[in-house]
Amino acid sequence: MEKANLLDYLPTSKKEVELRGWSELDVILFTGDAYVDHPSFGAAVIGRTLEATGMKVAIVPQPNWQDDLRDFKKLGRPRYFFAVSPGAMDSMVNHYTAARRRRSDDAYTPGGRSGARPDMPSIVYTKILKKLFPDVPVVLGGIEASLRRTTHYDYWEDRLRPSILVESGADLLVYGMGELPLTDIAKLLQRGVPFSSLRNIPQIGFLQPIDEPLPKQKHWETLELHSHEECLRNKVAHAENFKHVEEESNRKHGARLTQQVSETERLVLNPMYPPMSEAQVDASFDLPYTHLPHPRYAGKGDIPAYEMIKFSICLHRGCFGGCSFCTISAHQGKFIASRSERSVMKEVQKVVKLPGFKGYLSDLGGPSANMYGMRGRDEKLCEVCRRPSCIFPSVCKNMNTDHTRLINLYKAVDALPEVKKSFIGSGVRYDILMNDNATPEEARSHKLYTEELIAHHVSGRLKVAPEHTSKAVLDIMRKPSFELFYKFKKEFDEINCKYKLNQQIIPYFISSHPGCHDVDMAELAAETCALDFKLEQVQDFTPTPMTVSTTIYYTGVHPYTLKPVYTAHTPDEKKRQRMFFFWYKPEERQRIQMALRAMNRRDIEERLFSQKINNYESSKPKQEFRQPEKPKPQKDFGAKKFYGNSNYGKHEKRRKW
Repeated sequence: MEKANLLDYLPTSKKEVELRGWSELDVILFTGDAYVDHPSFGAAVIGRTLEATGMKVAIVPQPNWQDDLRDFKKLGRPRYFFAVSPGAMDSMVNHYTAARRRRSDDAYTPGGRSGARPDMPSIVYTKILKKLFPDVPVVLGGIEASLRRTTHYDYWEDRLRPSILVESGADLLVYGMGELPLTDIAKLLQRGVPFSSLRNIPQIGFLQPIDEPLPKQKHWETLELHSHEECLRNKVAHAENFKHVEEESNRKHGARLTQQVSETERLVLNPMYPPMSEAQVDASFDLPYTHLPHPRYAGKGDIPAYEMIKFSICLHRGCFGGCSFCTISAHQGKFIASRSERSVMKEVQKVVKLPGFKGYLSDLGGPSANMYGMRGRDEKLCEVCRRPSCIFPSVCKNMNTDHTRLINLYKAVDALPEVKKSFIGSGVRYDILMNDNATPEEARSHKLYTEELIAHHVSGRLKVAPEHTSKAVLDIMRKPSFELFYKFKKEFDEINCKYKLNQQIIPYFISSHPGCHDVDMAELAAETCALDFKLEQVQDFTPTPMTVSTTIYYTGVHPYTLKPVYTAHTPDEKKRQRMFFFWYKPEERQRIQMALRAMNRRDIEERLFSQKINNYESSKPKQEFRQPEKPKPQKDFGAKKFYGNSNYGKHEKRRKW
């Protein structure tokens, strides 16, 4: 590999550091992912952000933690601190299925091979660094730092764990999107401020002795959570804690949180920065990424997560949906931080020049497809709002849901001569498009957007996520009534007919979610059967830290009402619920019939297994999950995985990557 090519990336080895003429590094970043120099991969974003402050930064991707630890020693001691990130996904989601079975692949490793990172790399890497360099500070960041910043339930170990700061021994934690806090940290350190004095920066966490006073900050409220020991004794205390953490995370000006974690120490979590401005988001996406994996991976196989997103564009961060099972808002925040059209077009111009680009953009999206540029009409109302969702139980009357800006951006991208077609791979929130509180202008934009989307940006299949059909379950999920899905599907079919298109709508569903009983899954099977769906895009609920649904799963009560909620826990209970997805498979029919008869629901059995339904293949064709005729672009999972990721609350197709 030529020297010039290596110099286009952040260095990953001693040789690459020497090529730059550096004798010392300021920050060394260890990550559980392969190094892909792309704005959808957290290590690249943080590395480039620190580089932009003038710091000399290197990345050590997927270090070997099982040998003589040479990967941890090879670049020596940094001037300021080590940074540690687990990668774009929580490692336990990356490694294990909802049934706690070990996965055989890793989408963030060349060749998709497994075993390149440990469980909980944030803890493992930090402990190694502290043993080798005990006097060098370690800063934790990324998805594990965000979702495990306070006492949290770990599904894979089936226990409450303390803040990841306690278990890792790190000196500082940065939660959420890290550009703003790390920029301030870098600037203060460069000005000579001691690391131990970094206590008043927003969006950080640290441990301090209980007998020490809290750092002075006159504009911050302080809210004390139940101690870790109290949470271990009392599940309701943990539920109450979660409510406070979620509410303060969703405020524009939240409170500082404290929690006693031992007899002598407390955890301090400073409030988040206000949402990033358009200029700040642009500055992050405009950093000099190559949009390519590091040359060190040449000949080692494709990195599946990169292959999925390399021809996609992320338009915004944040999600105001507030779904109970999703961690996006816990990591990115509730408020939407959008890029400018200029920044988006600049990245598109880079992407169309990448090797292998054939004219198709796989996604113009983000955590949700259609939240770009949206905010409150009167932002003073947003300043004091504590709602976890801006669209549940109904769309906030203060929310401006006009899609005109997004439509214009789609058209500007499609007008480029290098772009044959741009697809929308991110999930569409049809509840925004069916908004009864919309102004006439917004309602017109919703109609225009729906037609633009379906007529010009669907690659054969449109992903939407009704998640369930039961109103009781949907209410717990913070999702709209299934009636809205019927309305949206009707529009989808009408537009397909108008443009003579043969496209499919692909619904996503979850089984075993808190509040879901066997009969709810049976009703789901009957309703989707009547709609001619043979479901494949399904997921068994996976409890992940820092969600309402996980809190219910562990505590048995809803954190906002403290009322009991049933949840399927045992493997048999989960398997029984999941089987209803596959009513159309002969091997499941007898088990489903037995279950329905035990429930005394012969009516559902008739709806599923009547002669009419049994002979559906000889009547009108059903929606089959066949390959569309058009060239199918790669799915955009990568941006979501970095930004909150992605398997969090989203859906895992029943096949390998």
